[in-house]
Amino acid sequence: MITELLAWLASLPQELLMLAAGLLVAAETTLGFGMVAPGEAGLLVVGTTATTTGTFLTIWAVTSLCAILGYCIGYGLGRFFGPRIRQTRPVRRYGGQSWDSATRFLRRRGTIAVMIAIYLPVMRTLVPAAAGAAGLPFRKFLPASAVAGITWCGLHILVGAAAGKAARQIEEAIGYGSWILLALLVAVLALVVRRKRRKKALARQEDPDQDRAGSAPIPDLSEPGAPAPSDGDGGAQPEADRTARDDQRHRHAHLPASGD
Repeated sequence: MITELLAWLASLPQELLMLAAGLLVAAETTLGFGMVAPGEAGLLVVGTTATTTGTFLTIWAVTSLCAILGYCIGYGLGRFFGPRIRQTRPVRRYGGQSWDSATRFLRRRGTIAVMIAIYLPVMRTLVPAAAGAAGLPFRKFLPASAVAGITWCGLHILVGAAAGKAARQIEEAIGYGSWILLALLVAVLALVVRRKRRKKALARQEDPDQDRAGSAPIPDLSEPGAPAPSDGDGGAQPEADRTARDDQRHRHAHLPASGD
C-alpha cells in the first residue's frame, strides 16, 4: 500500500508537486499563515518523489526560494508596521508572549536567531517580522534567511527521500518474506501429505496377509474324523484329541459283538 501511494505521488506532475510544496513552505514562513500551513509536511511528501539527483536538486532549489520569499514577506511586514505589529490580528493570534519571546530571542542572537528560528514551529513565523520591526538591516537579514531556507528545506527533503526509499525497501522485503514463508508452508504441507500416503500404502501391503491368515477355516471337532489343528511347529496332536479318537474306535469295534 505504501509503495502504491508513493507511486501515485510520483505519477503526478512534478511541477505541480513542487508548486504545492513551495506554496506551503512560503505560507508557513510568512506571518499570518504559519499556524495553518503544513510546510514541513509538504517538504517530506515531495521529498519522497525525489528518486533522482536532478529531481532532488530541483525540488530543493524551488522550495528554498519559497522559504526565503516567505521570510522576506514577514520581514517586510515588520518593517512596515514597526512596533505596532504586536497589536495586529496575526500576532495576537499567536499571543503576545510568543511575540515577546521572539523579540528577546532576536536581541540575544541577532542574525543567528534568524537562521535558527526556521527550525522552531512558532519562531519561524514570528522572528522574520520581529527582525523587520526591530530594524535589522536587510543586508544582514537576507543572507541569514537564505542559509535558513536552504538548510531547512534540504534537510526535510532529504529525510522525505530517505523515508520513501526505506518504505519501498521494507515493503519489498516484506513481500519477498511473505513469498518465502508461503513456499515453506507449501513444502511442509506436501511433506506431511506424502508421509501420510506412504503410511497408508504400507498398511495396504500388510493387510492382505493378515486377512488371509485370519480367514482360514476352523475345523469342527464335533464331527468324527475331523482333522485336529496342528500346533505352530506341525508336531504331534494334543493328548485330549488322541484319547477321544481312541475311545471312538474302541466303541465301534465292540458294536458287532454285542449284536450277536
